[in-house]
Amino acid sequence: MKKIGLIANPIAGMGGSVGLKGTDGEIIREAIKLGATPVVPKRVEAFLSHLESKDEICLLVAPGNMGEELVKGKGFRFEVIGHIQQHTTAEDTIRIAKLMLEEHVELLIFCGGDGTARDIHDAIGLFIPVVAIPSGVKMFSSIFAINPRAAAEIVDKFINEIVEIQENEVLDINEESFREGILDSRLYGYLNVPKVINLLQAGKDGSKIGRSIEENKHEIAQHIIENLEDNTLYLLGPGTTVKAVTDQLKLTKSLLGVDALYNDKIIGIDLNERGILELLNKYKKAKIIVSPIGGQGFIFGRGNKQFTSKVLNKIGKKNIKIVSTEEKIKGLRCLMVDTGDIKTDEMLKGPAKVIIGYKEELIIEIEC
Repeated sequence: MKKIGLIANPIAGMGGSVGLKGTDGEIIREAIKLGATPVVPKRVEAFLSHLESKDEICLLVAPGNMGEELVKGKGFRFEVIGHIQQHTTAEDTIRIAKLMLEEHVELLIFCGGDGTARDIHDAIGLFIPVVAIPSGVKMFSSIFAINPRAAAEIVDKFINEIVEIQENEVLDINEESFREGILDSRLYGYLNVPKVINLLQAGKDGSKIGRSIEENKHEIAQHIIENLEDNTLYLLGPGTTVKAVTDQLKLTKSLLGVDALYNDKIIGIDLNERGILELLNKYKKAKIIVSPIGGQGFIFGRGNKQFTSKVLNKIGKKNIKIVSTEEKIKGLRCLMVDTGDIKTDEMLKGPAKVIIGYKEELIIEIEC
């Protein structure tokens, strides 16, 4: 039997659908007031349900909603270690991870986002490898599996095969700056991860500033503007490529939020899921314009969780426009989605057009 640790951050990702771009610190209270609900249980359940090596492992889990409640009744052999507070904090994650290190777990699985990754780094460093189930809002670090199913496959390979271990980056993202529309990131450290090609996401690349890149964005924006339809709601995703559209229209757009454009006017700034759904109920025709995250290729599920499965199913795949500079798209094998809902991911899969310039498109596969 392999001794494997499991820690879940119960509040990870709750700020996504309500547009808060994270849940670090006291912001979780605001998220709950806005109607945010836990997303971690569903992510862990998806991971556990796809784990084929369950009979070969004994899980050491954190108490309560940090692990115990998530594995109970799922047919796993498990032990509960340590204690946690009623309202869990980063200190709980760090303390439990240190206990698991002392118990000589061979692998530590955790579910959360970049903040949880930093806590795990502080607790265990490079002593044991980790598998990270993505459940946060941002997740720009390169340690995360592309989705819970991929995380399960990585664990299965770790248990049944000889897998190389590599050091991947943990990034520190300033949430206060992120909420102000500024992506302020720095290298925080490294964690060891099993090296499994195509199952780990890449780290986020920043948009490269240069004349050719800016001209490319200008061309994409010009193409979009010339093809805007009257009486149609356009939901504009985050990023500089999409923002180039509103810049040319001389309109204000949040850089890292989801905004709404209707008949050449901005009618919604930094919308959350509720705000988006209210607009979709009001306007009959609606489209999404979104750009993939540089280096990762995610169009949904990273940095734009306001586009929930409920929103995406209401919009439909045919009403999603993907835009990308050539510089960003050329290094991508495919585009990725991780909405948290398997049926929605399957709906989005398949070939998709990407606008890469003025009247220029290419076809690329969307995977999940």
